[in-house]
Amino acid sequence: MPIYSSDSDNETMPQTKLFGRQRSIRSVLGGGQVADVLLWENKKVSAALSVGMTVLWLLFEVAEYNFVTLFCHISIAAMLIIFIWFTTADFFNWNPPQIPGSILDKSTFNELAFTFHERSNQALSKFIDIARGKEPALFFMAIFFLLMLSVIGNYFTFLNFLYICFVCLQTLPFLHNKFEDEVEMYAGKLIRQVKKMFRRFDSSVLNKIPRGPVKEKKLR
Repeated sequence: MPIYSSDSDNETMPQTKLFGRQRSIRSVLGGGQVADVLLWENKKVSAALSVGMTVLWLLFEVAEYNFVTLFCHISIAAMLIIFIWFTTADFFNWNPPQIPGSILDKSTFNELAFTFHERSNQALSKFIDIARGKEPALFFMAIFFLLMLSVIGNYFTFLNFLYICFVCLQTLPFLHNKFEDEVEMYAGKLIRQVKKMFRRFDSSVLNKIPRGPVKEKKLR
């Protein structure tokens, strides 16, 4: 087992960014329009996205709307509105309404896809590093977190879980960016306490587990 220093060593360690990151939270989120939305720098898009997702959650989870039924009703309402709009414009010789042909331009879609691809690869790489046990404290924390998440998941539907994740994405990066110093300070204290607890567990339990003698390989 590795030999650790005393608990007092941790108190004199220099303060580092949460999770060991060296970049700003905006850079971690990929920058560009995605970071603007998650950090509420583009308030109109962020607010519209939050309201839209909340309305969908209310319709599907609270009102128990069926997806096919809701899609058909929205399509019918949109067709009727466009029909009345164009018919009224022709009747009164108004200029026809200008309806955009696309919702997202190609660059925005490519940026979203690239960010999703990059973050997925980073998450997979981090998962493999944790699973290999390079950092025992982080390994046990991940196991504990997944167990807690599995228990909590029994009390939520998949849609509720997705909505909670969306709310976290829309609020936690913004709050962290706004109160970064306070978050880093309290998170650093919590991480140091967890590391102290693991060192005590390592010295009092793991180091006392008997091990068989190591056999030396004979040189040919």
